[in-house]
Amino acid sequence: MYRVLKILTWFLAALPLSVARGVGRGLGTLGYLLIRRHRVTNLAEMARCFPNESRATLKRRLRRVYQGMAVNYIEVFRWIGGADAELDAQIRTQGLEHLEEAQARGKGVLILTAHIGNWDMLGLWGARRMKLTIISKDLRGTGVNRFWMETRARCGLQIVPAHNSYRACISVLRKKEILGFILDQNMTRMEGIFVDFFGKPACTTAGLAFMAAHSQAPIIPAFMIREPDGSHRIEIHPAIEPPPNRDAETLCAATQHYTSVIEGVIRQVPDQWIWMHRRWRTQPLPVEQNTNVEVKKQKL
Repeated sequence: MYRVLKILTWFLAALPLSVARGVGRGLGTLGYLLIRRHRVTNLAEMARCFPNESRATLKRRLRRVYQGMAVNYIEVFRWIGGADAELDAQIRTQGLEHLEEAQARGKGVLILTAHIGNWDMLGLWGARRMKLTIISKDLRGTGVNRFWMETRARCGLQIVPAHNSYRACISVLRKKEILGFILDQNMTRMEGIFVDFFGKPACTTAGLAFMAAHSQAPIIPAFMIREPDGSHRIEIHPAIEPPPNRDAETLCAATQHYTSVIEGVIRQVPDQWIWMHRRWRTQPLPVEQNTNVEVKKQKL
């Protein structure tokens, strides 16, 4: 599989960008038609989040989600295959001064992001310009994981594992570097706390809030948004101040704030978020409180 992926990157990089994106949209449409698992659940959640939109509109949106994800992968493969300069010219930044101001504090910076737009290319782009570390799980399949981890390493992107990495994360911040944190994935009850996300409880890690409170590093929300013409805009928001303490209530409020920021971006570009992810899979028990956050952070 490793060799197949390498060959695929060279092939895709050789295609004109418009053709490659067209291939991606076609593959995405095929995926939408063939991958029916959880589609009913996906559409039901979309209808709950956008109650004024018709089912036909939501179906078209979900199709665009699949198309967008396929184009994302096509672009990343082209980047790896040598078309990075061409794709780099398709990216513009907005709000870079917010990141620079946060770095000037000397506490390191925590980047808050989500599976919106081409999030993988956001990491590759950032790693070529700054000391960037992200928290990531290994991918399924030895060849696939080797291919992807080597790609990240070549771009200078550092990786810490998704579990038992708290000390490594704090070390990154103590070196005044940048740590990326994706906060829109469902967690188990043992790993997360419940906050509101589109009007429904969503089990979310409190690790980002705990880490910010511990290190006093500012949080910078950043997202790579696809423009209507296919290009990208890196949207960098003003800094969110770290929580003043590590009390459970404080960390819960901070995690709610971060989640609300993500929700706001999704509402702007609802066809660029991964609706097929079962974000609300874990639900509270009849009586459940957001307690013991300090213990839960150790799962990070």
